[in-house]
Amino acid sequence: MGDMERLHRIKYMIQSRGCVPIDDFLHTLEISKATFKRDLEYLRDRMNASIVFDRSMGGYRFDKPNHGAKIELPGLWFSEKEATALVLMQHLLANLDTDGLLSPHISPLMDIVDGLLGQSKVSAKELRKRIKVFGMSARKKNLENFEEVGVSLLKRQRLHLKYYAKGKNETTEREVSPQRIIFYRDNWYLDAYCHLRKGLRSFAMDGILSAHLLTDKADEIAEKQLHENFAESYGIFSGKATQRAKLRFTPEKARWVSAETWHGQQVASFDKDGSYLLEFDYNQDPELVMEIMKHGDGVEVIGPASLKTKVRAELEKALKNYAS
Repeated sequence: MGDMERLHRIKYMIQSRGCVPIDDFLHTLEISKATFKRDLEYLRDRMNASIVFDRSMGGYRFDKPNHGAKIELPGLWFSEKEATALVLMQHLLANLDTDGLLSPHISPLMDIVDGLLGQSKVSAKELRKRIKVFGMSARKKNLENFEEVGVSLLKRQRLHLKYYAKGKNETTEREVSPQRIIFYRDNWYLDAYCHLRKGLRSFAMDGILSAHLLTDKADEIAEKQLHENFAESYGIFSGKATQRAKLRFTPEKARWVSAETWHGQQVASFDKDGSYLLEFDYNQDPELVMEIMKHGDGVEVIGPASLKTKVRAELEKALKNYAS
């Protein structure tokens, strides 16, 4: 156990228990009385911790109420609730990050937080037992490529990509200017300006076969332009909105769908019979068609006609699988 961690655990013990006998410190932290005295002096002189010995209670406590409510780390301040929230956040991320893309970089901090919570009434281990996350659609990622993309984003340099597009079943090589990475529906995507296609594109991280950092500086795209291209339309492969979808959900489906956000600027309303009407802009429709089909006979495409035709065609193809 490092010196800084031990200091904070002393603060945590007092904070969580109110008053702690010296023998408890010596036993729990496995230190000598001399070490404890040095730590106590450091906390009082350097961290302005008003720790006093209470003869009537037989232990050490904070002189002022709630004085220990803040946990001090170099450059960071956490209350016990904040540290607990950090553990929960890390556990959520670890469950989503099944390929270990980010966890190795976060684990050193979490080791410290785990140690700090070691004397809390609720341990980090117990917290992790009480929360489960199931990623149903996560695809395998290449850690090396992910890290190369991350470096290019931080250094603002271009990337040379070898990319496999599943929809077209083709592999291309291109130079891109990375703008940001997106976590969407259990998978990672890179938003970038593609110098091959002369426009903004989203690249699925699992489709990046190789990524190499270039010396050329990345082109900077204004946030407004990124928003117009990626945020105004439905789905991850959106582009600037060109069409407007109008859907009607049955009263039964409305119980679930009305609580969902399909688009940041969607317009929704209820009919007198309880049906749920939903409108939003989109550009490309493959993802939207799949989402609509997921709701079966609980949804009807009102418009546009092109979307209605595509959904009908997909349903007819699906029906043929059960014809015999």
